[in-house]
Amino acid sequence: MGFWHSDRGRVASVRLLRSEEIERVPHTGAVGSVQEAEVRLPAGLLDRVWKPAYLERLGRAYWLHISRATLSLIRVVYAADSRTAVLVSRRLPLLRFHAPDYETSADEGCVTWRIERGLLVARAGRDQGFLRIRVRRGANAVAAPGEATVEVRLEVRNFYPWLRGSGRFARFGAWIYGQTQLRIHVLICNSFLRSLTRLDLPPSRVGALIGEIDAGDKAPV
Repeated sequence: MGFWHSDRGRVASVRLLRSEEIERVPHTGAVGSVQEAEVRLPAGLLDRVWKPAYLERLGRAYWLHISRATLSLIRVVYAADSRTAVLVSRRLPLLRFHAPDYETSADEGCVTWRIERGLLVARAGRDQGFLRIRVRRGANAVAAPGEATVEVRLEVRNFYPWLRGSGRFARFGAWIYGQTQLRIHVLICNSFLRSLTRLDLPPSRVGALIGEIDAGDKAPV
């Protein structure tokens, strides 16, 4: 089940999908989270943006959305070999990711950021988990004439939250994590998916994929 989100003047419609995976926080081991949406847009527009460079732009749109949603309290610091989500200052690195990996095919593409470390990551979880955005053309829904569908999926896998703690505290820590960090993450991800009605995908400031050029922005992001 889900609902369509569309505003006047927007170029696409978004329906949030209920994931078949139940988000629960075990007292030990890895945790995960999945948010999905179905995006309907004009078929001609999809043909124009279905290029590897736009996968990179989608990734940048996600990080920019996090910054806007948190009133710039959280921002991303880019380097050649990493992406770091920081709280206010670089001295508070919440999550540090390796440089993204891209996979593309005729009907699917994904960008994956492998989690290296950070204040939100338990020691046992360093270099274990990942954040991924996957887009799949021709989702299960039947499109109307002249319309196309794309399924967008955000997922976190094999994440070990520092906030959960361990030992006797883990039961209470799992509840705290579920009510705070995980809940905020889900809200922001769903908000990002809804924002795809605008298809506002800013040019990448890295340009790792062929065809991505941003002449007006010299600093890497």
